[in-house]
Amino acid sequence: MIFQVNGQAAYCYTGGKNFNPAQATVVFIHGAQNDHSVWGLQTRYLAHHGFNVLAVDLPGHGRSKGATLSSVEQMADWLLALLDVAGVAQATLVGHSMGSLIALEACYKAPARVNKLTMVGTAYPMRVSDTLLNAARDEEQTAIDMVNIWSHTSIAHKPSCPGPGFYVMGVSQRLMQRISAINPDKVFHTDFAACNAYTNGEVAALAVRCPTLFILGKKDMMTPVKASLLLSKAIAHSQQTIIENCGHSLMAEQADQVLTALLNFARP
Repeated sequence: MIFQVNGQAAYCYTGGKNFNPAQATVVFIHGAQNDHSVWGLQTRYLAHHGFNVLAVDLPGHGRSKGATLSSVEQMADWLLALLDVAGVAQATLVGHSMGSLIALEACYKAPARVNKLTMVGTAYPMRVSDTLLNAARDEEQTAIDMVNIWSHTSIAHKPSCPGPGFYVMGVSQRLMQRISAINPDKVFHTDFAACNAYTNGEVAALAVRCPTLFILGKKDMMTPVKASLLLSKAIAHSQQTIIENCGHSLMAEQADQVLTALLNFARP
């Protein structure tokens, strides 16, 4: 589904169902160098089980037009503008990695618009090493390889999505390569720099009043469980789901467990 946000086309996947703003809405926000497709299983299931789903492509990613936004704050503003255009007064926000910071910041900027907050594979501060930042700027394929290795627990996965032959690492690599191919403007570096520069996380977390869930991979090397503690302690009423045998690409490595956690949390 295409909306017009700030004069540019903004694509949202609706899980194979017609968009109905009258239903409870769950908004999914992807991470760096990704798009809406990382939420494939979770969005489709929720859309077919009573929820309205919007899985966004951020500007410069996937099918959304416009320049890649250079800060988490700008991305949060864009997300809230999208909700305005879509006619969604209040939603559950679900963000992965960079997307978790966007969801948190959107909740801080407009708390009345968010009824529940889910942060998947998150950390604060979300520091990015100079080595990875420089690779994302100068040797993008090297950065893709680094992130792909660090985001998964093994190069030889058991089938983690309900489909024989699904290659978790291969899908992740091809998605990041596709983002590079359709947008030559160093999306990876811009995304990582935005994560690295974001400094409002603790203030935003202390202001959260809605129910909040952290979904974390026990073997996550990109955003280790301990790196989420500042946020989870700041949101005193928050819950945690820690998934065993899972790295940073939680939605693909342990798709069903992520879905179960989301479904149990999103239900009234």
